[in-house]
Amino acid sequence: MPPFHPETEMNRNTLLLTSLLLSLCACGDRNAAAPTASEEPPATESTAADVAAESQPSGDSAPGTISSRGGGVPEAMPPAAEQTAGEGSIDFDLPQSWQSQAPSSSMRVAQAAIPGAGGPGELAVFFFGPGGGGGVEANIQRWIDQMESPEQPKPETFEANGFKVTWIDVQGTLKPSTMGSGPTTPQPSSRLLGAVVEGPGGPWFFKATGPEATLGPEREAFVKMLKSVRAKSQSV
Repeated sequence: MPPFHPETEMNRNTLLLTSLLLSLCACGDRNAAAPTASEEPPATESTAADVAAESQPSGDSAPGTISSRGGGVPEAMPPAAEQTAGEGSIDFDLPQSWQSQAPSSSMRVAQAAIPGAGGPGELAVFFFGPGGGGGVEANIQRWIDQMESPEQPKPETFEANGFKVTWIDVQGTLKPSTMGSGPTTPQPSSRLLGAVVEGPGGPWFFKATGPEATLGPEREAFVKMLKSVRAKSQSV
């Protein structure tokens, strides 16, 4: 029998104990649940920074129906808005001479070119989700502030097919855009026709800008278009 060495036996027992502990730790790691990925932040509803700060139109299409899911509404829509999307859709009749175009940005749900003697004008219709886009007075005042006008125009209001329409007609010099798009120099002899349409699923914002010589003769056509606004399921 070989001689007994206490130090050697102690080292052997230490190694065995260490191996056993390492095995137990490895088993624990394999049985542990894998970490989960962090949850994505919830989608937030877009707001109206400035409905005038938009790029020039491009492309052609024929928008006629505006849905409450257009514009700045995120894909991950809250359930309540999802349920009311159908009853929050509207139709309107574009004046016959105006040329429908594909919306040039995600904030627009419809747009059109307005031909005329003074050069082309533009209609843009904005939608920022149910209840989005700011109040009526704030939007009306913003449109007034975008023009240098010798007079302080007053908004007019009327009811049409269950919708409340508040609109403004501003004449003067269109100021340069401060949002990096639109005119870079003052545009004298211009006109701005703007309207806020309130109703279930709204509001919607209609805005036409262009030379006075073009939009002046189209003023009544703009108002007639606003009076044609109706719920999608309603006929006129």
